Amino acid sequence: MKLTLKIWRQKNSSTPGAFVRYAVDNVDPEMSMLECLDVLNETIIERGEEPVAFEHDCREGICGSCGFMINGVAHGPERATTACQLSMRHFHDGQELTLEPWRARAFPLLKDLVVDRSALDHIIQAGGYISVSTGQAPEGNTIPVGKEIADRAMDAAACIGCGACVAACPNASAVLFTGAKIAHLGLLPQGQPERDRRALNMVAQMDAEAFGNCTSIGECTAACPKEIPLEVIAILNRHSLQANCKQREDLLPLIPPVAG
Repeated sequence: MKLTLKIWRQKNSSTPGAFVRYAVDNVDPEMSMLECLDVLNETIIERGEEPVAFEHDCREGICGSCGFMINGVAHGPERATTACQLSMRHFHDGQELTLEPWRARAFPLLKDLVVDRSALDHIIQAGGYISVSTGQAPEGNTIPVGKEIADRAMDAAACIGCGACVAACPNASAVLFTGAKIAHLGLLPQGQPERDRRALNMVAQMDAEAFGNCTSIGECTAACPKEIPLEVIAILNRHSLQANCKQREDLLPLIPPVAG
């Protein structure tokens, strides 16, 4: 099959970019989108031109680094599928595909289809962990976890941090990502000691990274390749609200009474 790839080319964030059309012949329908780009880059390199820059690592849909927009949809038209898993058989002969990077102020462009997603790492560093003493691993059944709680925590833990939720959201919000990380640990007994601090710190860092506000449109979960449920946003809001209320209650004794 033959395809036309209309790809956003930009040397760096300080230089202007533009779409460039490339004809790709002999596309195997069983190729992945990234393999198709590999074939295109071989042709471009043979012509002595700069290849298209795109990010990838595992090519198995578990690292979250390969994401970009395909015809205006994060990771492409197939639900629960990353760009590296997207097969070319989902497109038809002669079709034109528009490839462009994530568009969000919190994701500055590095080159072509590659953006800097460090803002998501900063949110994790702010509290997406539990503090434990190092040493021998505890026995697996020391802390019982009910199946329903375990299932909900694992559903949230499936987030790979690709940023598709941010790219799909009209507000460029990272609430689904942050909610997944807060819910994953906040639902488990091991995450309870730091639950309040985690919620406050991660939400504060999310706001500091210039992500937009959530207006409950739901495009984030529709674009998510791991189908993270909207429930995690409700958990984020609940944990954040409870932590804020406790923080204010702790400060009340420090506030001097108003003179009568």
